[in-house]
Amino acid sequence: MIIVTGANGKLGRAVAEQLLKRVPAEQIGVSVRDPSQAQDLQERGVRVRRGDFDDPESLLHAFEGASQVLIVSTGILGEADIPRGIRQHQTAMDTAKKAGASRVLYTSHMGSSPTSPFAPMIHHAATEQRLNASGIAFTSLRNGYYAESALLLIGGALQTGELIAPEDGPVAWTAHSDLAEAAAAILSDRKLDGMTPNLTGSEAIDMEGIAAIASEILGRTIRRIVVPDEEFRGRMRAQGVPEASVNMRMGMFQASRQGDFAQVDPALAHLIGRPPMSFQEVLKVSISRQQG
Repeated sequence: MIIVTGANGKLGRAVAEQLLKRVPAEQIGVSVRDPSQAQDLQERGVRVRRGDFDDPESLLHAFEGASQVLIVSTGILGEADIPRGIRQHQTAMDTAKKAGASRVLYTSHMGSSPTSPFAPMIHHAATEQRLNASGIAFTSLRNGYYAESALLLIGGALQTGELIAPEDGPVAWTAHSDLAEAAAAILSDRKLDGMTPNLTGSEAIDMEGIAAIASEILGRTIRRIVVPDEEFRGRMRAQGVPEASVNMRMGMFQASRQGDFAQVDPALAHLIGRPPMSFQEVLKVSISRQQG
């Protein structure tokens, strides 16, 4: 049985949906904190059980009979959350092994590094180190940077016409739906062991490029305005953004300047058998939904 954790979240649910296209429903199980939110999956034949990374006994029940377990990484709000996140991932790894799974898959990131200025990348690197030391076969999915994050960064600019942000670098923005399809392919066909190549979109785009794409789609100019780091920090604080979130966002810009998210790789296209969604396509869909 293939177990997917976090199946009430955006990526985990999308993976479960993609698996339903590839394997019989009775061969899929999901581990979720709130089973009532996964009733639609249960009605389609998927085994739904409560599993909480902070509750090993619940995970052991959720992972019962597992052949493979996909650990969808926990979110962190800042550096202070890293130790807890790593403990949660370690618990999930240990429990998968105890349940008899022959392989663990983990949703990592293309910028994974213990020295990254962006806290989630430290979180991923530490988990990958533990996967290496676990003694269980594993695949670490080096996912491209989620395009949805870019949509959050530019949300205000679509109204104001000004994309104000500090200096940045190109990012290989990647759609959740494509990454979910790739994960399902890897799970169902048992492809790719160890660290995967970067699973990215087909081009890396900076904020200037995003502003140009948005301008073209909207038919009006979105101006890219570069401001000093401290000015941007001040703008976020004035908007009531918590300090941990301010540091996280600044860390993302700093990492992008270093080129941490710029590498484009054809691996994702090969896995899903078609070109990944472009950022332009992702943004068009988002704007269309907003205009509704």
